[in-house]
Amino acid sequence: MPGNATVDRNDTGGMAEESTTIELLVPKEAARLRLDQFLARELPRYSRSRLQQLVRKEFVTLNGSTARPRDLVRSGDRIEVNEPPPEKIDNRPEAIPLDVLYEDEDLIVINKPAGLVVHPGAGHREHTLVNALLHHFPKLSGIGGKERPGIVHRLDKETSGCLVVAKNDEAHRRLSEQFEQRTVEKIYLALVAGKLRKNTGTVEEKIGRHPADRQRMSTASRRGRPAKTEYRVLSSSDEMTLVECKLHSGRTHQVRVHLQHLGHPVLGDRIYGKKHAAVFPRQMLHAWKLGFRHPRTLEWKSFQAPLPTDFENAVKSLRPSFSFARQA
Repeated sequence: MPGNATVDRNDTGGMAEESTTIELLVPKEAARLRLDQFLARELPRYSRSRLQQLVRKEFVTLNGSTARPRDLVRSGDRIEVNEPPPEKIDNRPEAIPLDVLYEDEDLIVINKPAGLVVHPGAGHREHTLVNALLHHFPKLSGIGGKERPGIVHRLDKETSGCLVVAKNDEAHRRLSEQFEQRTVEKIYLALVAGKLRKNTGTVEEKIGRHPADRQRMSTASRRGRPAKTEYRVLSSSDEMTLVECKLHSGRTHQVRVHLQHLGHPVLGDRIYGKKHAAVFPRQMLHAWKLGFRHPRTLEWKSFQAPLPTDFENAVKSLRPSFSFARQA
């Protein structure tokens, strides 16, 4: 439970485009907490990642000075959080077709195609999901900044399937909190190399940046963070297996790394399964199901993304056959 920190909010007019200042006084029982831990305890409406971002960008001061997320707070410390107004979105809209599974005044759920990058970045300034979203939905949440308007979470370029996008800042905050608190249901389908020895199981291996290759994640990283994936075999042959993976955390490349750890990398994965990468032109990973509480109504919403043609054709080649209608 949060402590008795003194909170003083100075909203400069209350409009979404203006900044907000929050002042906090650290109570005795919160002494020796890390700054980011203290902020998460006192400001539960913000996601932990958002608070860390504000600290790193120097929008948080500790006793009048800039601070770091790992700084320890002391009793009587004064903390000021200055939330800047959302950054102006300046990406160019592009008329890229989108498969919209659901839309209302707060959010959109997309069936992202394989090959589409989610947001602009190095080497991908155009032709991204963000460019497409700005064409179809001009008003999106600005919390993610000008590069990532509305983007609450992401999928790898070659991964297809369910992705939720926020239309306004409040929806963005509440959805981000659910991802941070791991209350979102995330179920993936993967086609992997070989035949698994066990039909069900759980992988609980920490995941962190590979010590030598910065493009890879690894279960051998000394700075790995806890990650948990439940898996279930749905259909198989001697050459490949269709696996359902339920994520209980959201680490980068989690499904790909955990399946490689089992000795069954995702087919077509050029990073974690080079020996099997030539079988398919892209990694055969699909974000099949997504469930969360609606940020406004709190109603539980569940979505299922139809399989892309290449994935579906590969599944049909498996014996015994598998019916997705049974699993819906």
